[in-house]
Amino acid sequence: MLNKLAGLFTSSKPSPEQLFLKENNIQFNQEQGYIVDGIILNEWSERLSYFSNRKLDTFDDLKALYFAAIIINEKIDLEIANQRFVTRLGNNEKNLLQLKQVIKKLNDYYRNFKREK
Repeated sequence: MLNKLAGLFTSSKPSPEQLFLKENNIQFNQEQGYIVDGIILNEWSERLSYFSNRKLDTFDDLKALYFAAIIINEKIDLEIANQRFVTRLGNNEKNLLQLKQVIKKLNDYYRNFKREK
């Protein structure tokens, strides 16, 4: 037991969680929240609020995002399929696909490393 604890502090090998974060370009900043692919996600809070039916307004709660993802993805898919984008949010097909990808990365992170098993 003591060896395992000592190994945590002396090991220079990154954990699977650290590798996942690095591979998916995910960072967390106390003040700004999650940053994925260089994008500060909380700058998209109005878009998140719209697609989550006003249930979420920040990307910081990964559990809530995980459970709202089905609704969010359905609304994004519907908007893309109809090619009728909400202009006040600056939505277009490219940034909506980017939003879906970011949500997928965060959900994978939550499912694999943060969710209680």
